[in-house]
Amino acid sequence: MTYLQLAAWFVGAAAIAAVVLMVLTPRARRPHAAALAIAAVALIVLTAVFDSIMIASGLFHYSPDHLLGVHIGLAPLEDFAYPVAGALLLPALWALLRARRDHGSANSSGEADA
Repeated sequence: MTYLQLAAWFVGAAAIAAVVLMVLTPRARRPHAAALAIAAVALIVLTAVFDSIMIASGLFHYSPDHLLGVHIGLAPLEDFAYPVAGALLLPALWALLRARRDHGSANSSGEADA
């Protein structure tokens, strides 16, 4: 399996999970698309910078036989799948958990008044 195939499976699973979580989250609690885009760009920039530093310092390397061959800085393109997956999945999970927490707080405070 190449790094690109692994990355595609990982991003695909994160995207499917994010869609499911967003469907389960009330519309008012869903993250805004602009916020997700800003977070994704920030994570991609940070990945390019810090992965390049780590690769240049020799902390790790990739087998060129399993890479697509496209690099941003020294970081292979496949390495950017993980921040993209995180930018998709984590805000959706956070929104769902926050909505459930707020819903639980509203129920328990309503029961205390009754």
